[in-house]
Amino acid sequence: MNDTNKKGLSFPVFKTKIAGDTLKFSLEDPVERRKYFDHKAGPEIEKLREYLRTGTFVGFLLGKKNSGKGTYSKLFMEAVGKEHVAHISVGDIVRSVHGDLGDEQKKKDLIVFLTARYRGFIPVDQIFDIIEGRDTKTLLPTEVILALVEREISRLGRKAVFVDGFPREMSQISAALYFRSIMGYRDDPDFFAFIDVPNTVIDERIKTRVICPICNTPRNIRLLRTKEIGYDQDKKEAFLICDTPTCAGFGTARMVSKEGDELGIEAIRDRIEADDKIMRILLDLQGAPKVLLRNCVPVTEATDAIDEYEMTPGYRYEWNDADKKVDVIEEPWVINDDDGVPSYSLLPAAVVVSFIKQIVSVLGL
Repeated sequence: MNDTNKKGLSFPVFKTKIAGDTLKFSLEDPVERRKYFDHKAGPEIEKLREYLRTGTFVGFLLGKKNSGKGTYSKLFMEAVGKEHVAHISVGDIVRSVHGDLGDEQKKKDLIVFLTARYRGFIPVDQIFDIIEGRDTKTLLPTEVILALVEREISRLGRKAVFVDGFPREMSQISAALYFRSIMGYRDDPDFFAFIDVPNTVIDERIKTRVICPICNTPRNIRLLRTKEIGYDQDKKEAFLICDTPTCAGFGTARMVSKEGDELGIEAIRDRIEADDKIMRILLDLQGAPKVLLRNCVPVTEATDAIDEYEMTPGYRYEWNDADKKVDVIEEPWVINDDDGVPSYSLLPAAVVVSFIKQIVSVLGL
């Protein structure tokens, strides 16, 4: 068993640096980011594209809350293509069902599905009470979550899937081990992707994160800016503008923060510790391939392992009245990891290069 008294998970540093390479890419620019992926992992991306034409996989994304699971899976799809890949968030599914219950036809459809597919000890009517919050004493059973995830997968068709948010409780671990069989993925490979992110990074991410109100793409005004920056003259503050090419608000939508994010990690401390415990247990799992993703690199190892532009910079913004535009000031950002080691946090694209290459390896491509 892993030493649960140790702070950090101590995943190995994944080297993305190419010897003799002098190319640089702006990783906040989607066009530049695609060139970067092709440059750093082009052969692996082609192998994945070929595989996904006929094959699928189930990848469980395991990490502390706000460790970047959604961001990494979306950037993976940006690099490889999203035609044959989907990201499934258990939390989003439950929230979506909550909305469906307000529509009589959608509620009837859900009742029909659960009657046919759900097997458990709680009546369907009580399940709705739990989802809608009328029953605050009963947790949503694993059997219900599996049924709702199965419903979502059936809507997607046969695609490779990243599952985000399962297992979340100790009682769900056994179900996760046989998830692909339960979902009908009997011959498809599965793997567990572990994401190691220091608490200091999560705290800053929460306090300064924003999302597009249209496509829900996450960014961070302090750590992961978009190419275009707007400025609110009334509030005297800069804001990010969505740069997701497929978004209806591309180039115009103002990204916004979520209520309560100003509290940072303290608001979710118990959840962070529970997620960490689940990860440490599953790291000892035998028989399932593992992908180990590390968000940061010790300062002493950075020169040999990564390019400078792959490090997460810190951004601040100043209104330039003379030029009538926002000046972006980029500054070095050094954090202490969970073992107190001074480190550079990596931009998500650099972590995704590691993600792509390790998935190719576990699939045996």
